[in-house]
Order: sequence, then structure tokens, then C-alpha cells
Amino acid sequence: MGAAILSELGTEILVPACAVVGIAFALVQWVLVSQVKLSPGKGTDGDKNGYTEALIEEEEGINEHSIIRKCAEIQNAISEGATSFLFTEYQYVGIFMIAFAVLIFLFLGSVEGFSTKSQPCTYDSTRMCKPALATAVFSTISFLLGAVTSVVSGFLGMKIATFANARTTLEARKGVGKAFITAFRSGAVMGFLLAANGLLVLYIAINLFKLYYGDDWEGLFEAITGYGLGGSSMALFGRVGGGIYTKAADVGADLVGKVERNIPEDDPRNPAVIADNVGDNVGDIAGMGSDLFGSYAESSCAALVVASISSFGIYHDFTGMLYPLLISSVGILVCLLTTLFATDFFEIKAVKDIEPTLKRQLIISTVLMTIGIAVVSWIALPSSFTIFNFGMQKDVKNWHLFLCVAVGLWAGLIIGFVTEYYTSNAYSPVQDVADSCRTGAATNVIFGLALGYKSVIIPIFAIAISIFVSFSLAAMYGIAVAALGMLSTIATGLAIDAYGPISDNAGGIAEMAGMSHRIRERTDALDAAGNTTAAIGKGFAIGSAALVSLALFGAFVSRAEISTVDVLTPKVFIGLIVGAMLPYWFSAMTMKSVGSAALKMVEEVRRQFNTIPGLMEGTTKPDYANCVKISTDASIKEMIPPGALVMLTPLIVGIFFGVETLSGVLAGSLVSGVQIAISASNTGGAWDNAKKYIEAGASEHARTLGPKGSDPHKAAVIGDTIGDPLKDTSGPSLNILIKLMAVESLVFAPFFATHGGLLFKIF
Repeated sequence: MGAAILSELGTEILVPACAVVGIAFALVQWVLVSQVKLSPGKGTDGDKNGYTEALIEEEEGINEHSIIRKCAEIQNAISEGATSFLFTEYQYVGIFMIAFAVLIFLFLGSVEGFSTKSQPCTYDSTRMCKPALATAVFSTISFLLGAVTSVVSGFLGMKIATFANARTTLEARKGVGKAFITAFRSGAVMGFLLAANGLLVLYIAINLFKLYYGDDWEGLFEAITGYGLGGSSMALFGRVGGGIYTKAADVGADLVGKVERNIPEDDPRNPAVIADNVGDNVGDIAGMGSDLFGSYAESSCAALVVASISSFGIYHDFTGMLYPLLISSVGILVCLLTTLFATDFFEIKAVKDIEPTLKRQLIISTVLMTIGIAVVSWIALPSSFTIFNFGMQKDVKNWHLFLCVAVGLWAGLIIGFVTEYYTSNAYSPVQDVADSCRTGAATNVIFGLALGYKSVIIPIFAIAISIFVSFSLAAMYGIAVAALGMLSTIATGLAIDAYGPISDNAGGIAEMAGMSHRIRERTDALDAAGNTTAAIGKGFAIGSAALVSLALFGAFVSRAEISTVDVLTPKVFIGLIVGAMLPYWFSAMTMKSVGSAALKMVEEVRRQFNTIPGLMEGTTKPDYANCVKISTDASIKEMIPPGALVMLTPLIVGIFFGVETLSGVLAGSLVSGVQIAISASNTGGAWDNAKKYIEAGASEHARTLGPKGSDPHKAAVIGDTIGDPLKDTSGPSLNILIKLMAVESLVFAPFFATHGGLLFKIF
């Protein structure tokens, strides 16, 4: 074992320094966005764009001040709706968080009967480790840390998005390039804050825990796994609650507004329009932020747990131990450079430049990150070391780990581009779906489902190859760092992802404020590109979830002291088949929740149209608040059963059936969950963009299917409405299901290994 080039002191400076740089960069971007004023003033931009300031007044003779005032009012309504929903949600989630923290303490403390004596280490019985009670206390603390960080990440993301939406609308008057930069910078604020906060909190927690644990790194990093559990359990409620909220409002607004009343999307006469725009922020922004933070925390924890029982942990090599955090640190610097390519180095001049610019972000960040990983692997790792591999130590070289991380990183890019091919209306799959609308909604649904199933093929091969390569090179640690590789460019991924809902809101605000149709065309172009990139983001989230949960599964099997998971034993097989069923049960719950919440919304919107005089004529205002309340109440009530299913399954299986059956459940849910998640997300995305393809009428083919209100368009709207809960509720929530069950099993593994399997002990 040679020593690494980077010293321990170097590591202790580099990790927090990169995190601080990330936070500083986010604040700079925020200051730049806030320079767009939302109060009527003189020309905000006297230089090259000054001449377009009078565009609105020239075209329509509308007072510019009243437009800006209207935008500010609408933005305020959206922001208030989103804030009140998140506060309500966090009150319920807070109760759960405290209850679950108590549960962690009691279960883990009881492993050694709440003894305060030191005990022999799990993996090396010749050494003494801290008592199980310490693991209980510190796991509980790290669970709460992860939960709070996750909640804060989601909340900050939502605040930034609602701060930026109207500013993007106003910038669209100056040109599509200005609007793009505002939306993208706001996305970057969220991306960098989340990546840097996640890294900084984890780094500080490790150093504080070290004060107590000293040389017992095995116990230290076992306690740190609570951080991943906290992050993901909050993400589950954020994703499911936010997803039900946004889709109930969306389906209600679309069905009554567009299909029955034939009014445009985001028309201010539609009572559900504010709830719909609030939904974009609580589901796609707050939910997605918490979700990716959870993935990041878990992949870091999985890697750290395996490293702590490998040569890094045994010989106390702190730099090698923090290799996962060093990858994330370099990722922040790489993403910072990549962001400048979109906002400063190149200017977007036309609508056609938007999508290539976003795609370039992914490619540039991946190429630069590959170089970054090579440098980190060279300076932070000794030339050879050993990695724990199910009871043995496997010899690994530093370039092996470079390949593991790189394979995950590039697999992420491939999944992203395949997702884009199947969900962007620039390619034949979505155009075929749009074409099938000629013969009605039924054929549209059939084509959309087929597209979703087909889109699973290449991503699964990409995941399979990265699993094989990384496991062959560095066992379970290889898979954990491959997942981190996929998430190493999380700041850029989130910036692209948050950009979509911000543009969507900007379009809605333009429509509600009665701005020129040319402004709406620009925001629609931003939104269409954002839709595809949101699908790419979901692809990344699902791909990384598959790798993360496999790495956690490996850590769980090691910790629960299972030598092999034999599918042919009945204990394991029953777990496998039940585990494969769970994603279907979970999807059924979330889909039905959206359906029943949408039903209430449709009834309310119809009631307002039928009973409020002058609503269709636009002379009276609808009751927006009532629709916001319906969405909030429904989503809070409906998020509890799916959440309970995911959180209680590992506990029930572990306690009553033992660790072997639980390992079967985890493997089964991973295998089936990934497939359903990819197909659901892509089917929904394809239906959405098929509808937008017909509405835009950009090609000769699209014009034969349009215009808005034609029969093919109505069929496309129905497809889009069916796809909404698939792509925004069930699909994205499934990746949390597979990760969360795995990380929960890992945290409770000591308890299950000692006291689990009650039923098999009785019989």
C-alpha cells in the first residue's frame, strides 16, 4: 500500500472549500437573477437590448406598468400557495420524523440491551468497538440531519423557483436568450445550493462524530448511514405529496378548461390555474430536489460504509476514506465551469439554440468530470489497496476506481440521451405517437404505452454494463462509486431540471397577465425544451437509484452477515416475488390518489364555471384559493398510505421474516421498480410532447394534425392527462421506493440480524 499524494490536511481543506465555492456561486447567480426588477421602473437594461423595452406597448397599446404589476401579483399568489402547502406538508412530516427517530434509537439501542460497554467489532472480533447504544444515538442524529437538510433543499429550491418565474416572463420581452439565462441561472442556484449543502453537512457530521468514535471507523460510518435514510424518507413524502398536488391540479385544469370549455392552457378564467402553477413548484422542484439529495446522500453513505471495513478504514487512511466526498467536491467545480458555458460563454440568439445548449451542458459536464475523476483518483488514492468483498478483501488499483466512477458517469449520459430520444418531439418515437392521434385517444394510448416499454431496453443495458464493470473491478464499493459518478454532476443536472418548471410557470404568468402572443411563443419554446430535459433528469434519478440501491443492498447483506443470497431457498424466493410486486402496489396507490384528488378538482372547476356569472366572459375572477385548498388537502391525506407502505415493509419483513427474506424483497423491488419507473416516466413524457408537437404546428406533419381544438389534438390532450400521474407522480416516486427500502434495511440491519425472523424462530 503506497501513500496517496493528497495529504489528510489537503483533504480537510479541499472538501469544505469546494462546498463553500458552490454556495458562493449559487448566491452570485441569485444576485444576478434578482437584478430583474418586478416593480415598474425605468428601462431596466439601457444597453444593447434597450430598444425592445417598448415592444409590448407598441404591439398592443397596453400600459407596461400594469403588465409588470400583474406579473408580480400572479407570482405572489403562486409563491404563497407553494409556501403554505410546504409548511402544511412539513408539519405532518415533522411528526413522522420525530416518531421515526425514536424508533431508530429504540431498535438499534436494544441490539445489545442498551448496554454502554464496548463490544467486539462486527468485522474484526479481535478489536473492541463502541457500544451499540452509541450507534443508536448517532444514527438518530444523522437521520435528523439528513431529514432537515433534505427539507431545506426542497424548500430553498421552491423559493428560488417562485422568485424567478415572473422575472423570466419579463425578460422574455427582450428576447428568448435573456429569458433562458434568467431561468437557467435560477435553476443553477438550486443545483449548487443543494450539492454544496449536502456535501458540507455530511463532511461536518463525519468530523464531529469522529471526536467521539476516534479510531472506531466501522461504528462511525455505520452511524452516518442514518443521513441517507433521513434524506430519502423526506424525499418520499416530498415526491409523493408534491406529485399528487401538481397532477390533481393539472388534470382538473386540463379536463375542464381545455377539453370541455375549449379555453387555452393557463387561461386566467380557469379556477385551477394557480393551483396548477403552484404544483409545478412543489412537485417538480421541491420534490426533485429532495429526491436527488437523497440519492446523493445514500450513494455517499453506501460507499463510506464499505470503505470503512476496507483497507482505508482498517489503516485509517482519511483521504482514501473520503474519496466519495472528493468526487462530489470536484463535481461542484466542474459544474460551475459548465454553467458558465450556458450563461456567459455562448449567447442564445434563437429558439432553435435552446435544446442544443441544454444538451451541451450534459456533454461538457461529463467530459470535464471524466478528467476531474482521473485527477482525484490519482492524487487521493494509494496505487493499490483492498476493498471488502463479502467477507474477503479484494486487491484493487487506483485506476480501477477511476473506471468505476467513469462508467457510472457515462452510463448516466447514455440514459439521459436515450430518454431524450424517446420523449423529445424532435424524433420519430414521439412523432409516431402524435400521428396515432388521428384515429382517436385509444390508439394514442396504445402507442404511448408501447413507447414507454420499449424505452426501458437501452437504459437497462447501460445500468447492467456499469454494474458488471464496477463490481468486477471493485466489488460493492465499485457500484457505490459508480452511482456517485452518475450523480457527480448533480449541480448541472438539477439546474437543467429546475429550469423546466420555471419556464413552465413563466409561460403561465405570461398567459394570465394577458401579454403578447409572441411572449407566449418564446416561453413555450423554453418550456418545450424544459419538458425534455425534465425527462432526462428523471432518467438520471432512476438510473442512479438503481445503482445506489444495489450498493446499499450489498452493504446490508454484509452488515446482516448473510454469506450468500440463494434464490432457490423458499425464504429468499418468497421475498423476491413479494418485493417485485411492491412497485405495482405503490404505483396503484399513487395513481388512484391522483385520480381521486383530480375528481374533486374537476367537480370544483365545473361548479365555478356553472355558478359564477361572468366567469367565461372574463368579467369576474374565479376563486383560485378554493382549488389550491383542494389540492393541498388531498395531497396531504393521500401521501400517507404510500409512504407507510414503503417505510413499514422493511421493518415488518425484517422483524417477522428475517434478513434473508428481506434481502429477497430488496432485490425484487429493485428489479421490477426500475423498469416500471423508466417506462412510466417516458410514456408520460412522450404523451405530453406529442400534444405540444401538435399545438406548436412547427412542421408540415404537425400542421395536418392541428390546430388546437381539432380531434387529433383532443385525443393528444387525453393521452397527456393520462400520462400526468405516470410521469410526475408514480414514475419518479418509484426510484425513492427502491432506495429508501434498501437504506432503511441497512440502518436497521444490526437489529434484524440480532432479533429478526420471529416467525421462523417460532415454527
